[in-house]
Amino acid sequence: QFCKDGFLVLEHFFTTEECDSMRNQIQRIVAEMEVPPHCRTEFSTREEEQLQAQGSSDYFLTSGDKIRFFFEKGVLDKKGNFLIPKEKSISKIGHALHAYDPVFKRITHSSKVQELGRKLGLERPVVVQSMYIFKQPGIGGEVTPHQDATFLHTEPLGRILGFWIALEDATRENGCLWFIPGSHTNGITRRMVRAASGASTCVEFVGSEPTYDDNQFIPLPISKGGLILIHGEVVHKSELNSSESSRHAFTFHVMEAKDTSWSKENWLQPTPELPFPSLYT
Repeated sequence: QFCKDGFLVLEHFFTTEECDSMRNQIQRIVAEMEVPPHCRTEFSTREEEQLQAQGSSDYFLTSGDKIRFFFEKGVLDKKGNFLIPKEKSISKIGHALHAYDPVFKRITHSSKVQELGRKLGLERPVVVQSMYIFKQPGIGGEVTPHQDATFLHTEPLGRILGFWIALEDATRENGCLWFIPGSHTNGITRRMVRAASGASTCVEFVGSEPTYDDNQFIPLPISKGGLILIHGEVVHKSELNSSESSRHAFTFHVMEAKDTSWSKENWLQPTPELPFPSLYT
């Protein structure tokens, strides 16, 4: 099923207790969060906004081996002060929760995740990044159609796998994921790469995103504790959360490191402090 569609839904993969442990831990992290105003970056998936916000922000570019905070659009004034409570304004936390936080580390390397990797035939999987996504009620922004390999490029392609864990029920109302089944077989047409030094932005896009037919997408609502496996080239999106309930998720990406090279042009790079850790412990 995964090979045919490019995604797979595994309901009730994680327990309620495991989901609650992640939610409680993130509450603690947000409560202690200190982000200087000049580092407050609004997170967007629209290309022009991405280049403007993340692209001009060293804070984003150097977040691969840290725990950093990104905010929804319209929640900051011109000076970077919050217009609404900070816990309601946060969009996501990334990109190394799996390495530095004990709760998220335990989930990422849990025996069932490792067993799933082995069932999928992964020989030397490494964890490249992780994110906690909030999808806030009423303001949780849409995620435009994309392929993860646009941002996490490997040679050859087909070596990136996303694990997306629903920490609350994800419904059509609060912004569940939508996929185009089978769209992982056509390669990629666009890449986000590090810009040459001296450019006005830190990253730039090469190639162009095709226009996708909305009718091809199917929604994947999933209940709390469910896991969606996401092939690196499958096209997926999520809509604006216009409901009154949030849609928390924890997601991490794994690369099959055997016979694979990680692009030096990717925004995310392993560092001496944090080489990509093995999924298998």
